[in-house]
Amino acid sequence: MEYKELIDVACSDTGAKVIYCSDEFFADSSRMLQPSDPVWIDDKYDDNGKWMDGWESRRRRDGKDDFCFIRLGKKASVKGFNVDTTHFTGNFAPGISIQGCSVPGGTTDDLVVDSSAVTEWFDLLGKKEIKGDSHNRFECAANNPITHLKITLHPDGGIARLRVYGEFWEDERDSNFEGINVLSKESGARALYANDEHFGCLSNVLEKHEPLSMADGWETRRRRKPGNDWGVLALSKPAQVEEIIVDTKFFKGNFPHTFSLSTANISDQEDASIIESSKSWTKLLERKKLGMNQIHTFGMKDILHNEPFTHVRVDIYPDGGIARLKFIGKFI
Repeated sequence: MEYKELIDVACSDTGAKVIYCSDEFFADSSRMLQPSDPVWIDDKYDDNGKWMDGWESRRRRDGKDDFCFIRLGKKASVKGFNVDTTHFTGNFAPGISIQGCSVPGGTTDDLVVDSSAVTEWFDLLGKKEIKGDSHNRFECAANNPITHLKITLHPDGGIARLRVYGEFWEDERDSNFEGINVLSKESGARALYANDEHFGCLSNVLEKHEPLSMADGWETRRRRKPGNDWGVLALSKPAQVEEIIVDTKFFKGNFPHTFSLSTANISDQEDASIIESSKSWTKLLERKKLGMNQIHTFGMKDILHNEPFTHVRVDIYPDGGIARLKFIGKFI
């Protein structure tokens, strides 16, 4: 149950947010939604004790359970969970359960926090025992579309990361909307593979926010062998593109000399075979020169086809870094 083909719909990068937490004395609940892997820092303490990279409540003495409410960035259906307790050994939560609900508009948080006003809570994961310093994977018990989650720890303790794997739910009127960035985490896009991520992860190019530094982009090491660096990205559903934006902000002496893009429309294929087949995909944009620390825009005169696609291969020549890659278009 790796769920590699699905999106983490409760990731903070997709707009998910904790809207209420019963207790986060030792560690902020928002940390469990971060896309990065949890880290352990020796000798790091704050005013309340050992600093932990995740959510951790104090020790309960009243027989009750700790809980928090999460609003997803977008309505979604869920297939499975990974309750990651990495680095939590004597302080992990021994049990967990998860519920979901769907609130019209998706942002009426007061209705969610006041659970008595919400009548449509349903179980996504019944009470399960979890282990410390482990990846605890579970299948979801329902596939109803949801806007909010309720996470309950039985009775207290901590978890490092909560991964909620599923698919974003599109209304009919939204699925045909034009002029959106179909290649963004907010739209459900994800990075599948990069041959080199020495200085920065490929997934950074899918971020919505403005680049913060060179570390907030994709950057490869200096290439000393023939060839070029490259990566593969997946959209949440088929799309067409009318404008391509490549941002090299902060990349001054280390931007790629040129780049090109290829696409494919794939429905049922394993990620490993997708990566291998990407060498022969249809060219969307021939090699174009890039400049340092600037936004490059390519329109319909540069784009080679208007066919729907689900996957993108980006080739940079020979190496270097880019901050953002945006495809302005529509889902079909």
